[in-house]
Amino acid sequence: MWNGRTVSVVLGTYAEKDSIYEVIEGYFATGVVDEIVVVNNNAEPGTAEEVARTNARQVFESKQGYGHSYRRGLAESTGDLIVLAEPDGTFLPRDISKLLTYSDDCDAVFGTRTTREMIWAGANMGFALKWGNWAVAKLVEALFNTSHLSDVGCTYRLITRETLQSIEPGFSVGGSHFGPELMLLVITSGSRVVEVPVNYLPRVGESSVTGDLRKAIILGLQMVWFIARFRLRTLGKRDHATPRKVSANAADL
Repeated sequence: MWNGRTVSVVLGTYAEKDSIYEVIEGYFATGVVDEIVVVNNNAEPGTAEEVARTNARQVFESKQGYGHSYRRGLAESTGDLIVLAEPDGTFLPRDISKLLTYSDDCDAVFGTRTTREMIWAGANMGFALKWGNWAVAKLVEALFNTSHLSDVGCTYRLITRETLQSIEPGFSVGGSHFGPELMLLVITSGSRVVEVPVNYLPRVGESSVTGDLRKAIILGLQMVWFIARFRLRTLGKRDHATPRKVSANAADL
């Protein structure tokens, strides 16, 4: 629990059998996580047994894809604050405190993996992935006149229950570009958002997408096309969050 609000962590899994147990235990060990929802998205054999060793709640999603997995996890979560993360060991559970700290002032908190000092040796964040994510994030920042962004593909992010309920009807993506869709729906809803740097570690095992440079480039182009179409659909909508109201006394300081 965080400042009187319950915290859920959502983990979608496909090829993380060798790391998921330690990741789950790591989040529970932070002392602030009330619930972990693991979405088994046709995961490799042995994954279900690893999850069963923990106190996480496992659900099964037969529709294959990153978006289908995390949309199911969001729908199944019960917390007031919902954190999306990866079970592959690339994120540190203790970094959840960064997201939670900003949740006191914001409706959504996006993690970024592109801060040089936070990228660990051996992490899968080479030149193309780092600057590709940065460039697409800057495209979003410019097109939607929003807060500073430097990573469009980071799963590690937080969203409040109220914000989720307001944007969930707009979910449409089942594939790997669900991350940008979630980001854009939050931004165009007028929610208050902020981005914070998180540690990015070497992955346990190989990613089915970012482990292949060709697939990563194709995904990047797919994200750009999706973002451009989304901007055209939302022209005329609010371009930034409503400024936070302050008291008369605070304004006079």
